Amino acid sequence: MKMTKQTIHTDKAPAAIGTYSQAVKVGNTVYLSGQIPLEPTTMELISEDVATQIKRVFQNLRAVCQAAGGDLVDIVKLNIYLTDLSHFPIVNEVMGEFFVEPYPARAAVGVAALPRDVAVEMEAVMIMAN
Repeated sequence: MKMTKQTIHTDKAPAAIGTYSQAVKVGNTVYLSGQIPLEPTTMELISEDVATQIKRVFQNLRAVCQAAGGDLVDIVKLNIYLTDLSHFPIVNEVMGEFFVEPYPARAAVGVAALPRDVAVEMEAVMIMAN
């Protein structure tokens, strides 16, 4: 049995800046590509402020979730990439503005660099209700 892949796209999140889709849906699972803090209309970095960057990433993830028919509450796994792990408390603070319990499973990874020299990137897996 062949699984059908459906690509998800919205203008309310930054366009792909490479050979990937904003998200891919297979069955009731949606795999969201990494989002960085770009303003969707201009494709420019939203701000140098880390908290503002993190907020924009969550807004971008929400836009892709909604384009797939879900929302942030449907995310079961969130991977966070930071160029400076000392910003992790800021991630927790901002995440509290977007998520309520039960929180998704999560990983935070320190990386040397991210596309467009941003401070944060996040990717996620979302499960849709049947």
